[in-house]
Amino acid sequence: MGPFGRSAPAGSGRRRGGLRLWPLLLFGAYFVYYWFSHQQDASFTGRRQLVDTSIEQEVALGLQSFQEILSQSQVVEGGELPRTVETIMTRLVEVGPSVELYLAENKGTPKQTPWEAFEWQVEVIDSEQANAFCLPGGKMAVYTGIVPIAENVDGLAAVMGHEIAHALLRHGGERLAQQKLLQFGSIAAGVAVGEMDPQQQRMVMAALGAGLQYGVLLPYARDHESEADYLGLMLAAAACFNAGEAPRLWERMQHHAGGQSPPEFMSTHPSPGTRIERLTALQGEAAAIREALCKTP
Repeated sequence: MGPFGRSAPAGSGRRRGGLRLWPLLLFGAYFVYYWFSHQQDASFTGRRQLVDTSIEQEVALGLQSFQEILSQSQVVEGGELPRTVETIMTRLVEVGPSVELYLAENKGTPKQTPWEAFEWQVEVIDSEQANAFCLPGGKMAVYTGIVPIAENVDGLAAVMGHEIAHALLRHGGERLAQQKLLQFGSIAAGVAVGEMDPQQQRMVMAALGAGLQYGVLLPYARDHESEADYLGLMLAAAACFNAGEAPRLWERMQHHAGGQSPPEFMSTHPSPGTRIERLTALQGEAAAIREALCKTP
């Protein structure tokens, strides 16, 4: 009962508080420890990257995902296309150690890729998707829908070199580490706002989510794509493919999409225009690495 014998308003016995700082401070301390204890220099580029999984763990995860995808897909078992794709992958992978050594000698990047741990395999999937992927550890698929856009062997090499680069640069391991930090951060944020009014909680969490999405996750993903574009181009050039086909590939991809794509800041990928510009600017370096490493005209 309230004063003068009247019932108190529902919920008045519990006073809503403000932001609790201790969960954020604990997470901040953990973030600093985790960040600095799991840093390494990325092969091929020398960029500092956050990875806390071993390559063996990544191979196992990649194999599991690959088997699940193949079990739900129509795999092209024979014919010219699977043979062509297999040949392209073999050439790109075989030249990888030479590219790593060339970049280490000419740009001072680390030479530490555990080549023996990768288990390379490529399959062709019958699908209209204009796509390809390479999972951590080297399991790769090329969808038939990308073939008309690639147009030729050099175009396919540009696509596949990009995907192989994701595996070599261990981008999957980086995403796993990032997801772990985000999970802990979300828990800490939820505890920090736990005493707030429910509407305030929703507003704070929504603002935090938007900030992470546009300020961290999407830029992080675009950096990975640009890094894979670079290494994929160098792999293709060293394996004697025509690196000049890469920017033309993205011109065709842009045409295929009808020129309709979200603004770059809202996308996980750089815009086709940005990619065309960067790949064109890298043609000089690609020509140099082709001259140094390409063994057949």
